Amino acid sequence: MNENELSKIIIGSAIKVHQSLGPGLLENAYQECLFYELKNQNLAVIKEKSMPVIYEEIKMDCGYKIDLLVEDKVVIELKSVDKLNDVHKAQALTYMKLGHYKLGLLINFNVSFLKSGIKRLINGYI
Repeated sequence: MNENELSKIIIGSAIKVHQSLGPGLLENAYQECLFYELKNQNLAVIKEKSMPVIYEEIKMDCGYKIDLLVEDKVVIELKSVDKLNDVHKAQALTYMKLGHYKLGLLINFNVSFLKSGIKRLINGYI
């Protein structure tokens, strides 16, 4: 399955979680529910995957973690904030660059309609 096909499944699952829970919860509640939904669709999902920083050929664990990584292809960065900003986008793009992933989804669950809280990010193009 390619990144575009995966993103459709991820977004559909995120919408299902949002319709069930609504806005206003902490990020980890949405993370657990989306993890559950994606696993139920037989997708390989890793929760809080560590992302080391490589500096001068030294691998350093600096505490960076991808919220969800789907099929070792799509990075999902989850938020529950009033408004997404450039720092959130930069964080997701950094994870994508560190792991050499092509596609990322930045999803803010603290919105009335989830569609307005989703940003699709492409490594190397944005």
